[in-house]
Formats: sequence, C-alpha cells, structure tokens
Amino acid sequence: MSEVVSKSQFKPRALEYFRKIQDQGGELIITDHNQPVLKIIPYHDQPPQVLQELRNSVRRYDQPLDPVAENDWAALQ
Repeated sequence: MSEVVSKSQFKPRALEYFRKIQDQGGELIITDHNQPVLKIIPYHDQPPQVLQELRNSVRRYDQPLDPVAENDWAALQ
C-alpha cells in the first residue's frame, strides 16, 4: 500500500511517517510540485526473491569492452 504526501506535509510529521512504515510496512512517496521525488520503504536484510532467482545466472564474458553483435548492424557493412 503506497501513501503519497507532499514535502510540506511530510516535514512536520516525518517521525510519525517513519514509525508507521516501520510498524506496518508499505511505502511512502514524497512529492514536490505534484511530482514524485522520494520513496521511503522498510529496510530488509535479504534481497527480494526476484534477485535471488538471478543469482549465478550471469554468463562469462571474456571481452567486455568489445562491441556486441558488431556484424549484425547493416549500417556498419
């Protein structure tokens, strides 16, 4: 559940918002002139499950500075 507040609403009640997020979870989005600028979320020691699934999935790449698929570009031919 996301809650959205402006900077001016957040400033005087910052500790209240921090405690609420810490106790209840969720996230708080802070806006400036109706544009989101910050997102406050609870801290977790473990990475999300999505990142766990990606662990050890990167393949070895021996030449990281060489162009990738250089021969596939028609403009270079």
